[in-house]
Amino acid sequence: MYRSHVMVCAGTGCTSSGSAPVAEAFEREIASNDLAEEVRVIRTGCFGLCALGPIVVIYPEASFYSMVKAEDVPEIVSEHLLKGRPVTRLLYDETVDAAGTITSLEDTPFYKSQMRIALRNCGVINPENIDEYIGFDGYQALGKALTEMTPDEVIETILDAGLRGRGGAGFPTGLKWKFASGKRGEVQKYVCCNADEGDPGAFMDRSILEGDPHVLIEAMAIAGYAIGASEGYVYVRAEYPIAVKRLQIAIEQAKEYGLLGDNIFDSGFSFDLQIKLGAGAFVCGEETALMTSVEGKRGEPRPRPPFPAVKGLFQQPTVLNNVETYANVPRIILLGADWFKSIGTEKSKGTKVFALGGKIKNTGLVEVPMGTTLRTIVEEIGGGIPGGHKFKAAQTGGPSGGCIPAEKIDTPIDYDNLLAIGSMMGSGGLIVMDDTTCMVDIARFFLDFTVDESCGKCTPCRVGTKRLMELLDKITEGKATREDIDKIDELASFIKENSLCGLGQTAPNPVLSTLRYFRDEYLEHIDNKRCPAGVCKALLQYKISPDKCVGCTLCARNCPVEAISGEVKKPHVIDQDKCIKCGVCMEKCKFSAITKG
Repeated sequence: MYRSHVMVCAGTGCTSSGSAPVAEAFEREIASNDLAEEVRVIRTGCFGLCALGPIVVIYPEASFYSMVKAEDVPEIVSEHLLKGRPVTRLLYDETVDAAGTITSLEDTPFYKSQMRIALRNCGVINPENIDEYIGFDGYQALGKALTEMTPDEVIETILDAGLRGRGGAGFPTGLKWKFASGKRGEVQKYVCCNADEGDPGAFMDRSILEGDPHVLIEAMAIAGYAIGASEGYVYVRAEYPIAVKRLQIAIEQAKEYGLLGDNIFDSGFSFDLQIKLGAGAFVCGEETALMTSVEGKRGEPRPRPPFPAVKGLFQQPTVLNNVETYANVPRIILLGADWFKSIGTEKSKGTKVFALGGKIKNTGLVEVPMGTTLRTIVEEIGGGIPGGHKFKAAQTGGPSGGCIPAEKIDTPIDYDNLLAIGSMMGSGGLIVMDDTTCMVDIARFFLDFTVDESCGKCTPCRVGTKRLMELLDKITEGKATREDIDKIDELASFIKENSLCGLGQTAPNPVLSTLRYFRDEYLEHIDNKRCPAGVCKALLQYKISPDKCVGCTLCARNCPVEAISGEVKKPHVIDQDKCIKCGVCMEKCKFSAITKG
């Protein structure tokens, strides 16, 4: 029995910040201080506060250390583990009050409004140890399903719980399973997992795979039992090496324990799982394109119907859900439908995981009950906007979603409310923007991503998004007219209505939502040739205030194109025809005499 557990985050974020040397330093110091039989080091998954890595949490005190370096470890071992005195200077500041009293991490604003279901084991267990997963009720749901429930009862439980797909459209998970459940034992069926996660700024599924891979294996086996499938495929992008490694380890362990393979729990049910690596094509997040890619073909969408539940992978009935959707399944089977549907809103049950990024203090991974307001996520959990700036908008749903303006900050976040205001849930990326953000530029950024990721199969998406992009370029370059806005509306509607798959059908959403809520900003670009946020380079002008300029010549000496002239100790001027708008002059000026606008 260990008296202390040192939990070192080994997710992608903390690993990139140097958590591996920190864990190794702990192991060395613990051994050199003869603590190896008393203290255990565990490499675990993401704790959520990604910007604070490397993160170390020491139990039983639950002391939360942030931005730990290998050179800090001897002090932590000496003071905390040997003398029982936490190293206050390294603790996360919100766990230490003004009097120096250390509070629980769960009482911090970041955590206290959260409710972890899909992320419940992330940061808690060693993801490479099946025994730890089993110790936290792991595989009990699979055992219950196989020994106490019929396949139809499993489906009815998921239906009754109201679980909807967490990958984008929010289709009822139980209904999808029910459609695929016919002719059990008569035809080959498949269970697939979309772990491709291509939205910019989205890392929910990756973090679950890195921190709790067995939950996916258990859930997919339950889905296989429910629909009568004996094989499953996890489609995960190759750029997720930590997730792929841990999932492979978990699959091998599950097979060793008899939890994958033949005759699981002596029930007569057999199920096996394979990993398929994707090459990072965004369009392969669309279900038919994903299945085409798994089959070894070019990842392009197919017309629907027939839907995958009827004719999917290898032309056989197939169920496809994303990682987060599956991560809810074992808890629903174990705790019941009534427990799950008591969380959330009337039409959106349970919780939702968001990857919180952008202009926000607490960048990271959060899980909140459906119906939590955007204000709670941004101001309480996210810690607000840094630098004294104001909240301007939040983008949900990535390239497929839309912008939520500041006046809608009290909107409860669920599937229907987001659609009503011109956005969508998507997979869960939530990008926060402040008053320094240009909304035209944001729309252009997401559309540019979609243009690059279009598979090119259908003309409305292949050509239409490029023409839409050209119109946005005209606006950001100050070459557009008001008639171009009418063209945008017309073209966007055509693309949405005529594209083959969800990529093209949702590509105009960021443009339409920013036009809806920030039309004045578009018109400022068009009518006054001015970017209010000072972002669009073609519309920028750097100017020197004669009242503040002391003629130090620092700006002129650093200008790469010699666009600044003036005498020593006299105000300087910028030749706008020569200026390349690089901003070096503004960076070098020590008297705040240069502004842009």
